[in-house]
This record gives sequence, C-alpha cells and structure tokens, in this order.
Amino acid sequence: MPELKIHQGSCHCGAIKFEIDAPADLHAHACNCSICSISGSDQMIIPSSRFRLHSGEDAITTYQFNTNVAQHTFCQYCGVKPFYTPRSNPDGFSINTRCLDRTYINSIVVDVFDGQNWEKNAASLAHLSKEK
Repeated sequence: MPELKIHQGSCHCGAIKFEIDAPADLHAHACNCSICSISGSDQMIIPSSRFRLHSGEDAITTYQFNTNVAQHTFCQYCGVKPFYTPRSNPDGFSINTRCLDRTYINSIVVDVFDGQNWEKNAASLAHLSKEK
C-alpha cells in the first residue's frame, strides 16, 4: 500500500475544515447521477477512519433525497459540498478532491462512474471505504 499523506481540505469560504489520510496519487470518480452531474465534483471515497473534521460542524447543512441513505453535506454559507456520506459506502466518506489543498497531491486520476444506472453499478464502489 502506498504511503498515506495528510491532505487538508475545506469548503470555499473556509468555514468547514477537514483533513484526510490518502496517498499522493489520488483516484476519484466523476459521477453522472442527478445530483453529481449538477454539482460537478470529483469524488474519492475513503474509510471513515481516514477522515477528521476540524471545524465547521455548525456550518454544515445536509440534503437527502430518494432513499435518504446518502447524507449530502454542504456549507450553509458558500454552498460547497466538500464531502458527504455516500449511499454506496455509508461506512465512509466521499471527498470532493477539488476541495483539497494541492500541497501533497502528485496526481488525480478521475474515472467516469455511471450513477444514472445506480443499482447496476453501485457495488463496484463498495470496497473503497474498507481498510486495506
């Protein structure tokens, strides 16, 4: 397993600050489901043990739809979704890689994920929130 770096992240206004443990070479997904295609972020799913919220819990607002399993979290001030709890991986976090500081990032590979056909494809993400 590659060495994990501590990556700092935040929403646009800085009200929400967090950090994650992840390699310097990141792998994310661009999803085409109804919410992701509109909000336009590249998401990387990690185990919850590799996520730490440092500030802004009071700035977070949550949106749910359809099955109400996913917890789409947004900053109530700037509207950015820096992370959320995905339906495919309720035991982890999906990090918006666009909200990460680039200091320790060497590369980000972004694959397309067909979220419009959720039931057919969601299982392919299940392993991402598991400890390795």
